[in-house]
Amino acid sequence: MVRNVWSQTLENLPDPIFAVGNDYPQGLILPPHRHNRCQLLYGIRGVMTVATAQGTWMVPPERAVWIPAGVVHEVEMVAGPGAMRSLYIAPAVLPPAREEGALDPRAERCQVVGISPLVHALLVEAAELPAEVPEGSRGSLIMALLLHELPSLPVLPLSMPLPTEARLAARCHAFVADPDPHATIDGWAHELGMSRRAFTRHFRRETGLSFAAWRQQACLFAALPRLAAGEAVTTVALDLGYDNPAAFTSMFKRLLGVPPSRYLRPDIVPAPSWT
Repeated sequence: MVRNVWSQTLENLPDPIFAVGNDYPQGLILPPHRHNRCQLLYGIRGVMTVATAQGTWMVPPERAVWIPAGVVHEVEMVAGPGAMRSLYIAPAVLPPAREEGALDPRAERCQVVGISPLVHALLVEAAELPAEVPEGSRGSLIMALLLHELPSLPVLPLSMPLPTEARLAARCHAFVADPDPHATIDGWAHELGMSRRAFTRHFRRETGLSFAAWRQQACLFAALPRLAAGEAVTTVALDLGYDNPAAFTSMFKRLLGVPPSRYLRPDIVPAPSWT
């Protein structure tokens, strides 16, 4: 059983894949670090964020974030104590992408993914195995099946890419701290002294998203830790500036497949899309 250990102590193992289980208190921050292997970081409990130079990824309970090898990242438990299971995989054995909208293990970017009931069970079991498992053993078959299932995990819209251009970056950071679902392209373009057309092109070039999509995801980032902490949907929706809870619920369901009242309940079996 590999539990509550620093993964860097195991990265030189000869096995191409191993699993670790860790429990973290609320508010814990793992300072910026990197791994020689790719990491599938799965949160059974708690809400965490993973931040890199390219942006931030929000990981609610029962979801995971894929972190490519070599990417410097910081992890923070933003709501509730965390129960984590991590899979570390040598890049040489990664399977290729198989379908659109699912995880591409060989991509050089972080991705938040849904976790199927099968992969949940496999990850929990993998963390109970010794760090090294004999070839042909039950443990090696569990690891092989996990590797096979990776490209089937659906990618979820829980990234917050941040621009590198200084003025737009400052505006985006301020918005993330105090999101407004009614913010407009025209308002931002005016603040930055740009035409609507120039701003739209500039924003997509810097973030990879349209302004509307990025704005919605910023609102989700603000909402998820509060919902996970047990705050009422109505309170969160109105605090974020939505006209009514129905408007917030509609946005939430459109992006994540289920309403907020169901999304963070562990007793709900994930939908077929594993959102």
